[in-house]
Amino acid sequence: MNSRLLLSTLTMSCVTSGLIAQNKNQPDKPNILCLAFEDTSAFLFGCYGNDQVHTPHIDKLAREGVQFMNAWSTAPQSSPARSSLITGSYATTYGMDVHPVAHITPKNILFPELLKNAGYYCTNNSKTHYNTKLNNKSCWNDCRREATYNHSDRDALQPFFSVFNSEASHMGRMRTFHMEGRRDYLQEGINIDSLVLPLHFPDLPEMYSDYAAHLEAAQDIDKWVGTFLADLEERGLSENTIIFVYSDHGGCLPRGKGYLYETGLKIPFVVYFPPKWKHLAKTNIPSQQKDLVGFVDFAPTILSLAGVSIPESMQGKAFMGEEKQPAQEYQYAFATNQLHHYMPVRAVTDGKYKYIRNYIPYRRTSLRNYYQWGMPANIAWDTYVFSGKNENPIWNLPYEIQPSELLFDLESDPWEMNNLAATQEYQDVLERFREKASMHIRKTHDLGFFLPSSREGVNIYSYVREGHYPLEDLYNLVELASSAQEKDIDDLLAHLKNPLKEFRYWAVVGLGNLAQAGYLQNTPQELLEILSEEDPYLSVEAAYALYYSGAQEKALEYLVDFDNAESSKMKFSILECLSKDKSTHSDLSQFKDRLLYAAENMPAQANEDPGLMAKGILADMGIIEVKDIYSSFYEQGVKLNKGRRISRSKP
Repeated sequence: MNSRLLLSTLTMSCVTSGLIAQNKNQPDKPNILCLAFEDTSAFLFGCYGNDQVHTPHIDKLAREGVQFMNAWSTAPQSSPARSSLITGSYATTYGMDVHPVAHITPKNILFPELLKNAGYYCTNNSKTHYNTKLNNKSCWNDCRREATYNHSDRDALQPFFSVFNSEASHMGRMRTFHMEGRRDYLQEGINIDSLVLPLHFPDLPEMYSDYAAHLEAAQDIDKWVGTFLADLEERGLSENTIIFVYSDHGGCLPRGKGYLYETGLKIPFVVYFPPKWKHLAKTNIPSQQKDLVGFVDFAPTILSLAGVSIPESMQGKAFMGEEKQPAQEYQYAFATNQLHHYMPVRAVTDGKYKYIRNYIPYRRTSLRNYYQWGMPANIAWDTYVFSGKNENPIWNLPYEIQPSELLFDLESDPWEMNNLAATQEYQDVLERFREKASMHIRKTHDLGFFLPSSREGVNIYSYVREGHYPLEDLYNLVELASSAQEKDIDDLLAHLKNPLKEFRYWAVVGLGNLAQAGYLQNTPQELLEILSEEDPYLSVEAAYALYYSGAQEKALEYLVDFDNAESSKMKFSILECLSKDKSTHSDLSQFKDRLLYAAENMPAQANEDPGLMAKGILADMGIIEVKDIYSSFYEQGVKLNKGRRISRSKP
């Protein structure tokens, strides 16, 4: 053998040996890294068409991986969204949908336990925002602020599943109450003067400023993602790691987080596959996928990528991996509450049309979540509408009674401003989506129509199954209540005698809808009796119906009795429903002194405090200015405007 051939043979042998050694030092399953961040809509990133922001790392992953163009978080708030993701089922199925309240649930429903049992080293960088009283940390090998795939407890050949969460984009960054002292976003390459607002927003300086702050946050998230990409590369892990990048739900700007519009549900979602594992994508790479995917699909998909069997109990479908399922024709979403406002809403889309069902229409979109309303944009929107100078009817929509049904054409109306539900030519479409929403709550045994008070100390999931609870009858009543007509009054009154609390509650809601619309002129005695119910969820709702059925004084006397701090929050919630209607202000003004006393003497230092709620009602009535709701937070706002939230999550 000549020297050249010998050298070639030796070289090939060394290369082959090196590959074998390398393969021996790599796990036979992919690592899966989830980089999650908070409160950020898809439209805030360059790869989703925003040319006013600089997000190079995520944009690169999107160009080289799989970018999902129709991904939903399933719920528009963090805890019910994460509860859906971690179980692979709609949080409404387990009664985990009230934000942010933990309830008793079945055991063994958190999917990382399955990965851990299959040999994965599972870590979570401490965020276990799931609405269950189960031990949220037991399904992880390591769950704390310092948790990492780099821990010495992970064997060299052990694949990892790691979740990191950044709070850098959380609404707390924009919740500054005013704009005084805000830094110059031009230093971050964001020119407020060139920003183009989504069309459903009023053209106000605070809107532009909060939007700029959110774009800055998206850029900080991109830098955070970059630190993980560099760490994987430095440690030789990049060639074996599949990366998920996504937000926990939609963004902070008004009518986003907390609401079932696309701005609350549609998330940025990118999956990157190293060459070794591209075959698991079961799709072209790179690509932009228009398939409908939601958080309920994440758990079965991650199990599918890891080669772990998917439990039959999971309601989501794998969209990648060996167990990939055909694309879903429809996807669904839910919301249950806005802080102390219990107001269940459901949504369904096929990608073109979007249907939203409001089950308590008189609970308006503009009812304040006092955390979210700390953003200058929300305060400014309230102030603008209350001024009476609003010339664009679109900007008034959140302040009006909600239709029980909304239907949007997302292709021609992506900001969901033109409700087609009452348009004759779309009645067939409306009926199709109404049926889909109705079927879905039944198929998933949706428990979201049980009052939060009904779930305290009870495994509601087991209760309805073991006790043969009449769920079908409850769903029928809920649907009737949300769209009741005058002919339904007797049926609703009959349900006020039902021994099951939920039936009484939803009958009251139906009567409240009718009373507000002017169809309940005479006060029913059965409704007066509900006012003495021990559960304030029922009695305050009855007070609303009583007010509009001719018993104004009796209703208001009950509602302005604030002796019980906890029930007062329920009372303030329904008082705010009333105060959004200007025709009530003369009646409410008779109790101005009680409201002022509550505003000045009840706690008002945290977003859930009743003193803030009292101030909000006074602002609705024009007795104080909207900005005065948060007057005690002024110095805190100055400090926040000068700083920024930094992610504490590190590889």
